[in-house]
Amino acid sequence: MNTKFINAFLRATVHVLQTMALVEPKASRPYEKTNNIAVGDVSGVVGMTGSATGSLALSFSEKCIIRIVSNMLGEVHKGINKEIEDAVGEITNMISGDARRMLQAEGYTIEAAIPTVVSGKNHKVTHVLGGPSIIIPFEVEGMTFVVDVCLSD
Repeated sequence: MNTKFINAFLRATVHVLQTMALVEPKASRPYEKTNNIAVGDVSGVVGMTGSATGSLALSFSEKCIIRIVSNMLGEVHKGINKEIEDAVGEITNMISGDARRMLQAEGYTIEAAIPTVVSGKNHKVTHVLGGPSIIIPFEVEGMTFVVDVCLSD
């Protein structure tokens, strides 16, 4: 997988969450994921085509997404509900769009589908390409989420 793609998604994740949720996400060491069990409790997944084909997933722990959405909307949430799921889809869309904008500036053209949101303990994230993906773990105030990227160029 092209490191330019991974770096664009890293930068976009930090930018969108700093701007929209006023949090400071800190990335950890990436690793390869070889199964389809989600790392978090709720995931947004978006397919992509063009200069790169595949998919992006953002998987959040329940505590982390509640904090992020509460900051974004200025209201307190207690658990994963329809509003939280809608916000996960929108966050996934914003990060995908920001990364694709960065990549377009480097000559890549990537189109994205509408994100799908899946939630529940041990839910599955199946990538379009079906192969292993790269997980980039993040921490926000001691809570976790991951960017799960599976793209080929």
